[in-house]
Amino acid sequence: MKFTKRTLYIILVIVITIAVDQISKVIVRESIEPRTEVSPGERIPVIGDMFVMMNVENTGAFLGMGSDLNPTLRLIVLLILPIVVLGFVLRHILKDKTIDPWSLFAFASIIGGGIANVYDRIVYGSVTDFFFIDLGGVFRTGIFNMADVSVTAGMFILLFASFKNKKKVTITE
Repeated sequence: MKFTKRTLYIILVIVITIAVDQISKVIVRESIEPRTEVSPGERIPVIGDMFVMMNVENTGAFLGMGSDLNPTLRLIVLLILPIVVLGFVLRHILKDKTIDPWSLFAFASIIGGGIANVYDRIVYGSVTDFFFIDLGGVFRTGIFNMADVSVTAGMFILLFASFKNKKKVTITE
């Protein structure tokens, strides 16, 4: 594979995404008492009760889904399938030179976030989540981490870029 500026850009976005996620998780694991079955753990208000940090080890996927699957199914759904999908997406963005810059950034962010959470599942057996947002019941999140932020932001950017690109095609036709 030839390393072009574009390829370097993709790799850089993925590596920075993984680094930010893993560094934030190391800090959380070292400085915030985790929630366990017998302990509610430490809750650190960042902005009152609206934005709170805590340490939760998630053995499932988004919002703990899949944590009660049998070990074989959990291995397939939470490790093997994501690795295969991330590999295909990476291959796609490296080969398809027509992807616009915003979509390229979005895909690379999604890949980086996905790799970071898969790494946690392999190394720790769970994913460290630590952010929680509650805007007075109007908007409330599950507990999430920086990898989740990267994946979610990437999805929103892709959605925005697809509407923008569709609008361009419609106008030029």
